[in-house]
Amino acid sequence: MNKLLAQQSAAALGEGGAFDRALPGFNPRPGQQSFSEHVARLIDSSGVLVAESGTGTGKTFAYLVPALLSGRQVVISTGTRHLQDQLFFRDLPVVRKALEVTADIALLKGRANYLCIYRLNQLGQDATLKYQKQAASKRRILENWATMTSLGEIAEVSELDEQDPVWRQVTSTSDNCLGGECPDFKACYVNKARQRAIKAKIVVVNHHLFFSDVTLKEEGFGELLPDYDVVIFDEAHQLPDVATRFFGFAISTFQLNELCRDVLVAEAKEKSGVPLQDSANAVQAGVPPLHLAASKHGRGASKLLTEDPACLSAINTLLDALADLETDLSNAANAGDGLQRCHQRTLQVQGQLLDWLEHSARAADLVCWFETTQSNTRLTASPLSVASQMRNILQRPEKTSILTSATLAAGKDFSYYLNQLGMAEIDTAYYDSPFDYQQHALLYLPENLPEPHDRRFVDAMVEACLPVLKASRGRAFILFTSYAMLHRVAKKMRETTQWTLFVQGQAPRGELIDQFRKTPEAVLLGTTSFWEGVDIQGEDLSCVIIDKLPFAPPNDPVMSARLKKVEEAGGKPFFDVQIPDAVIRLKQGAGRLIRDEQDKGILMICDARLQSKGYGKKFIEALPPMRRTHKLQDVQRFFTS
Repeated sequence: MNKLLAQQSAAALGEGGAFDRALPGFNPRPGQQSFSEHVARLIDSSGVLVAESGTGTGKTFAYLVPALLSGRQVVISTGTRHLQDQLFFRDLPVVRKALEVTADIALLKGRANYLCIYRLNQLGQDATLKYQKQAASKRRILENWATMTSLGEIAEVSELDEQDPVWRQVTSTSDNCLGGECPDFKACYVNKARQRAIKAKIVVVNHHLFFSDVTLKEEGFGELLPDYDVVIFDEAHQLPDVATRFFGFAISTFQLNELCRDVLVAEAKEKSGVPLQDSANAVQAGVPPLHLAASKHGRGASKLLTEDPACLSAINTLLDALADLETDLSNAANAGDGLQRCHQRTLQVQGQLLDWLEHSARAADLVCWFETTQSNTRLTASPLSVASQMRNILQRPEKTSILTSATLAAGKDFSYYLNQLGMAEIDTAYYDSPFDYQQHALLYLPENLPEPHDRRFVDAMVEACLPVLKASRGRAFILFTSYAMLHRVAKKMRETTQWTLFVQGQAPRGELIDQFRKTPEAVLLGTTSFWEGVDIQGEDLSCVIIDKLPFAPPNDPVMSARLKKVEEAGGKPFFDVQIPDAVIRLKQGAGRLIRDEQDKGILMICDARLQSKGYGKKFIEALPPMRRTHKLQDVQRFFTS
């Protein structure tokens, strides 16, 4: 093994090293140096490393330094597009400059983040667009931008929210992309971004794009990423969930409506002479009955739908309509690439819907389930386990895989996470946060609260929170495990408090966080998406309140199926799966509080089971080593001091 890379990496991050010289105020951290050495050794020797790196360790620089110094082909995969941008635009330039290396770097996002020139040109021809005046205004914005952009990234258009429905009409999907047959292929922004990625030494992607590349290669349709030597997964705690989505399949009512819209647009352009309007309309007409029938059940295992006559009838009606559309498209497909692609998509949706019904009717390695929102119903088939797929991805000969996050272990036990990856015997490491939690944080566990299932809980929780918020002067996150609890508490707080409340659902997530930062003494109420990936340093966030222990909801069909499988194998589902899963989630939520060595704050958890149940000790031991109190006076004293 070449020890030089490990020595260089540690030295660069040490006292008098490259970063100490280049960055004013840089503070060498032993944990960061140790982690960087460990990554360097793995890059030299190949293998897999799973490393929990506590908040403040500096894990990003720790893995970027050996990645850049090694000269190897490296893919870095992050949890979100925001983290991608942070890595590419902020962290990588700093590290390159400090190390004085010139390695080419590239940022690659999923195709939904890039303008599709072909679809933009089709937008004006789409007779099915609603709200024509509004659509025309947006089209002008897009057409003006399209003449100036060099990258074609939708994030460049500040006038339109990234969640605006118009983006779906001017970006492509794997379903509707024409690939090399597209008349605008040479100018394609997705293609240009992929070409830059192939040539670069360091490519920054996100987990969704990484798994898209894996599935493309498995299906024999080429690749998105270069043949890397090293892959580094940051926010690696998300990998099992992302893999579960990618190694299953889903059909949504939105997808069906999009297919019908594209059929009509393609027919208007390519003019096959085959009447497609009636069969496309029949599919669209079959969507609302399915959505209406499924909405009565909300979310759950597939049998809730397949045993409901109205739901089963709606699914069969859709299958009949899809069969008619497929027949018509098979006759029209020769007229052009657009209609040919629509025919392939129709065949795929037909097959998946039949597979969903078939797997629903028998025990298999797939869990079939559904969920509804106000405007969409999604039928999903998820694998019971992704262990074999993950093992094949990570344990490749002569390759290095680094998986890191601030939350991978339940306490310091990695076994639950490793079992999800299908790898019990691999290299693991744990790097404690350097923050002084004893002095800077306090864990408040209020006494005499009813348990969360008690009907008195909401009133009691709000009553317990109000004096804490008064002491902290707002400046708080209240994190919930369900939308139902969020809305009940939000309603109660609006009646009883003077704080400015920002409630998830009122605005996009990024906008809510931005408003919270700008508003003095505000309180933000959020669910799952606010438990991680939110970094607010300083006094703006001085209190994090968590309603209850984040056990997976009892109606989660995938978790329920996995628990049943553990039980059938002789395991103890609650202790082997539910507790470690909830411990890791709790660590994510608690991690929002202290983001900098100067931060101070209160973590309040309102779940009485932490004190009344024996397993509560596992959760408390997994949290950072902060002082603990049951007394409100200690909270008040913490803030006044």
